[in-house]
Amino acid sequence: MSDRTQDNVDVLVEGPHVVAVSSSPVAGDASDGVVEFDGKGRFLMPGLSDAHVHLMGNANSMIEFLQGPTGTLYGNTIAEAKRMLLRGFTTVRDMGGDTAPVKALIDRGVFEGPRIFPSQAMISQTSGHADFSFVYDVPEEFGGTPSRTEDIHFTRVADGVPRVLAAVREQLKQGATQIKLTLGGGAASMYDPLNTLQYTPDEIRAAVQAATDYGTYVATHVYTPAGIARAIDAGVASIEHGHLADEETVAKIADAGVWLSMQPFAEDDHHYPDPVRAAKNTEICNGTEQVYDWAKKHGVKTAWGTDLLLEPQAAPRQSAMAARLGEFYTNADALKMLTSGNASLFELAGERNTYRGGKLGVVAEGAWADLILVDGDPLADLSVIGDPDTNFALIVKNGQIVKNIL
Repeated sequence: MSDRTQDNVDVLVEGPHVVAVSSSPVAGDASDGVVEFDGKGRFLMPGLSDAHVHLMGNANSMIEFLQGPTGTLYGNTIAEAKRMLLRGFTTVRDMGGDTAPVKALIDRGVFEGPRIFPSQAMISQTSGHADFSFVYDVPEEFGGTPSRTEDIHFTRVADGVPRVLAAVREQLKQGATQIKLTLGGGAASMYDPLNTLQYTPDEIRAAVQAATDYGTYVATHVYTPAGIARAIDAGVASIEHGHLADEETVAKIADAGVWLSMQPFAEDDHHYPDPVRAAKNTEICNGTEQVYDWAKKHGVKTAWGTDLLLEPQAAPRQSAMAARLGEFYTNADALKMLTSGNASLFELAGERNTYRGGKLGVVAEGAWADLILVDGDPLADLSVIGDPDTNFALIVKNGQIVKNIL
């Protein structure tokens, strides 16, 4: 994606692809089924992307996860997928949840929603970030049964190299395009302080090997310098979050060529009922600006995501968080990260990427026809993407018109 706009450009779409981008109008005849749109000076850009969503988590509360009928969970997820598409997000990387079936239905045209790169269940050690069992539950290692979130394929608890290998292969079998491991504490989890190190180097290397053998990569939930260093040394390709990193660790991320998939968190993006988790959330958010500054200084490959979870009423905040990226980057750099930048990370899925038939995140010949026509210029004022209901006049995904208020 270029830093500059081009005026008076025609874009020709045939089927799901852009087939021409030209300053010379392309002749069209309505009798041939050609539909023409006059942008009238609006800003045309690629569809937005989100590198860290939880579609099922966005759409359902913790009570629904633990007590709701399974059909309700999937129904809410499909409904949220449509709403996400109407916010202009035409591609997302799902970092925990049973979204491969939802992806398949969307790709077949049964439901409307973004392109999805599913991770399937988040893989966690016992007492780790994705262990949502109750404290009195007996771990499977000692004869217990899987937790409710494991039953619905939102999480998978696996301890030791053999079980980690099985857990990774299970997600790949179910359609994961990349693997998500949790390697440190988190705000949403109940048992793990932020400074905990989760999974041994051997366990992480086993997961990386299993993913690599399948032609894809491992992304890791982790915040701290020690956790990030362990992840990099074990061969992971993407650090998810990283808000508590120091400058030496950020430089290590850059030197290793590893991605930093970060979120511009504000403290009120998430709400926690207990003071322990609320304090963890505050600590994470306080690190955001400094880590972004170091990432820019050291040239880290940085992706953007939201990681909204278990508060369905907050799901529309995705758009505001996209606009908030302009507080840390130039508007041009923010837009590139929200489109072609994220797409470069998605491409690490290799042959697991079912969207290899076109480029994502660009308006160019041969690219997927994922387009937004914006009232306003986000290069001058990024806040316009924070109100898609008002400012997105036309949304096209895969060559199909999703929204049209021209």
